[in-house]
Amino acid sequence: MEYRRLAGTGINVSALCLGTMTFGEQNTESEAHSQLDTALDSGVNFIDTAELYPVPPRAETQGLTESYIGSWLHRRKCRSDVVLATKVAGRADWTPHLRDGKACLDRRNIRAALDASLKRLRTDYVDLYQVHWPDRPANYFGELGYRHPDSDEGAPIAETLEALAELVAEGKVRHIGVSNETPWGVSRYLHLSETRGAPRIVSIQNPYSLLNRSFEVGLAEFSHREGVGLLAYSPLAFGVLSGKYLDGKRPAGARLTLFDRFTRYSNPESEQATRAYVDLARQHGVDPAQMALAFVTEQPFVTSNIIGATTPEQLRANLDSADLVLSAELREGIEAIHRRQPNPAP
Repeated sequence: MEYRRLAGTGINVSALCLGTMTFGEQNTESEAHSQLDTALDSGVNFIDTAELYPVPPRAETQGLTESYIGSWLHRRKCRSDVVLATKVAGRADWTPHLRDGKACLDRRNIRAALDASLKRLRTDYVDLYQVHWPDRPANYFGELGYRHPDSDEGAPIAETLEALAELVAEGKVRHIGVSNETPWGVSRYLHLSETRGAPRIVSIQNPYSLLNRSFEVGLAEFSHREGVGLLAYSPLAFGVLSGKYLDGKRPAGARLTLFDRFTRYSNPESEQATRAYVDLARQHGVDPAQMALAFVTEQPFVTSNIIGATTPEQLRANLDSADLVLSAELREGIEAIHRRQPNPAP
C-alpha cells in the first residue's frame, strides 16, 4: 500500500481510504467489523465516515455507522493505528432528523455534532473533521450550473471556520477539511485562514470518477498550488463503472437495485460512456472496476481514493486495485473516451 502525506500535516494516509456509508444499512455491525479488519490488515490506515451515515439517511439508522466504527476501535484497540475522518452536516431540507431539523454550520451545531460523533466513535479526537457540504446554496451534489440565490440563510464561512478552529485548539480535532465544495468556497476558507490566523483546510472530499472529472476544471489547481488534496468519493459511481448495471441489469442486493433515489450516474449518456470504459478494460485484460479505481488513485491531485463495498469479495477486489498500474496505451484509451463524452454524470 502506498502512503501519501495529508498536505500541511505530519500525517501519512493510505492511497486507498475505506468509505463506510453502507455500515448500518446494507452492512451489519459484524460485517462492518470484518471490512475494517480486512482493510487495516491490507495496509489501509484511513477511515472515512460522517454523522449523517448510513446512506440513504434515515432517522432510524442515523449514527449507526460511527457507532459500528467505535465498537470496532474499542474491540481492536487500534485507535493510534488509524487516521479517522468524519463530517458535520450542513443545512438541508432532507435531513429533518438531524438536530431537530435545525442542522447548520454555526458554532452551536458544530460543537453538538462533534461531541455526538466522538461519543459514537468512542474516541476523544478525530484526525480530520470535514464540513460535509456547504451551508449555502451552491452547485454541488450533481449540479453543474450555478443559480444565484436570493439570500444565504446558512452560517457564514467565517463563523464555521472559527468554530472549527476552537475545536482544533481544544484538541478534539487535529485537522479540518471540506466536502462537496466549490472553487469559491475553497478560496474563501483559505483567505480567512490567512487573514485570521485560523487552521487551514487540508483536504477536499468531492466526487471524482471516469464519469465525473469536473474536479479537474477549477479545483485541481487549488489542490496542486494550495495543498488541499482531493479525497475522491464515488470513484466507481455507485458501482456503475463495474459494468454490473449495463443493459438494465439490477443485481440482487446492489445499491441501485435497493434504492431508487440514486440516479446520479444512471442517465443514458453515463451508460454509453460506461460501456465504452468497460469494453476498453476488457480489451486490455483488466477488471473494469479496478481500472476505474486505479485511474482515480494515480491522479497527482488525489491524496486518497475512498473505496466502499458491501461484500468481502468486492472489498478485496477494490483493495487489489492498488497494485494495478495503467499502461500508457490504456490511459490514452481512457482519454479518448473522455474527449468524446466528458463528464456525463457530474
